Amino acid sequence: MFTGIVQGKALIKSIEKKDLLSRIAVEFPDTALSSVSRGASIAINGTCLTVSEFTANTAYFDVMMETLRVTNLNQLTADSVVNFERAAKFGDEIGGHLLSGHIHTTVEVSSVEKTENNCIITFKVPAEWTKYILPKGFVAVNGCSLTVGEVTNNEFNVYLIPETLDITTFGTISTGDIINLEVDHQTQTIVDTVERLGLQLQN
Repeated sequence: MFTGIVQGKALIKSIEKKDLLSRIAVEFPDTALSSVSRGASIAINGTCLTVSEFTANTAYFDVMMETLRVTNLNQLTADSVVNFERAAKFGDEIGGHLLSGHIHTTVEVSSVEKTENNCIITFKVPAEWTKYILPKGFVAVNGCSLTVGEVTNNEFNVYLIPETLDITTFGTISTGDIINLEVDHQTQTIVDTVERLGLQLQN
C-alpha cells in the first residue's frame, strides 16, 4: 500500500525491452533506497512495481506488457523523470489517502494555469471513469494524492502548491501530457454499489 505522498523524483537510466516485458533501471536520490530489498514495492508514477535487483542508488523493475498498456510507463525513455514513493510501513503517518498502486486509467492534461502561489491543472478523463471523480474527493495522479477541485463534464482540476510542484514532476507538466490516474477505492465501491442497487446518484 501507498499513501500518495510522493517522496521525490527519480531518473530513468535505461529501458531494456524483452519478450513481453521491459526492464527499467531507475536512479534514485541518495538514501532513497535505504533498507530496500529484492521483492520490495516502489510506486513509479503511482504504479506499484517490484524491485528485481538493486545497487546503492539504482533499482531495476521488470514491467509486464499489461502494466505498460494501461499506464504512462510505456512513454518513458532514458532520462525521463518520474515520481516515486516507497511502500508504506505500519505506523507511518498517512498524509494522503490509501492507494494500491494499481492504475485505473490514464488522463490527458488539457490545461495548466500557473499563478503566483499555486498551479491549476485540468485533466481530461475517459468517460467511463468520470463517475468516480467528485468535487472535494480524492484522486491520485502520477502517484500524488490530491483533492479534486472542480468537475465539469469529462474534466476535473486540482490545485497544487509550490511545495508539491517542487518535489514532484508536476513542476514541468505540459498540456497534452499523459498522466496515470488511480481513483479513490472507497468512492469507487460506493458508486458501484449504488448502481448495482439501481439507485440514482445525485450530482
